[in-house]
Amino acid sequence: MDADAHEIKIISSKDCGNAPKKRVLQDFIVACAKKDADKIIPFTSEKIKWTIVNDSTVQGRDSFIHTLEGKIPKGVLELELLNVITHGHTAAVNGTLKFKDGTIYSFCNVYRFVSAGKNVLKEITSYVLKND
Repeated sequence: MDADAHEIKIISSKDCGNAPKKRVLQDFIVACAKKDADKIIPFTSEKIKWTIVNDSTVQGRDSFIHTLEGKIPKGVLELELLNVITHGHTAAVNGTLKFKDGTIYSFCNVYRFVSAGKNVLKEITSYVLKND
């Protein structure tokens, strides 16, 4: 886990509470930003597939967590979730990650759950851009 994890500022819109998967995704993304494997595990299938467009694809929970450790540098300062959209077994989230060195990344993740009724992710496709 990132030593600076407790210092991350989380910005997200208030939710009416009618879409429970929105809360699940917010909790999952915060756990990823903090590199908190213990909190990531319950949200992910053992066979999760993560595609980072124009970069790499990994398969399996252990590979996902290991790759996440390498992709998110230390010093996450702020995570802003702009939109969290859910429908059935699919969802999308876009936002920004700001780091202590001033670097900012914008992202959009498209998620597939194992089913509409379960809060376990089986696939993630990430689009990530470094802001100028």
